[in-house]
Amino acid sequence: MYSHTQLAQQHIADLHAQADAHRLAAEARPPRSELRTRVGWTLVELGLRLAAAPAGTKPALV
Repeated sequence: MYSHTQLAQQHIADLHAQADAHRLAAEARPPRSELRTRVGWTLVELGLRLAAAPAGTKPALV
């Protein structure tokens, strides 16, 4: 029974270490570019316009 407790404690310590490493890596990552965000939303809007266009018509692009 004692070995199970030790294994569980070691596993918990490993999980905490992985969480800390992930947190540090996420903080070190550069912030997302505003241009990248705007281009992404523009592509989403374009895709929605194309999907909602009636068959046989061309959607108006803004």
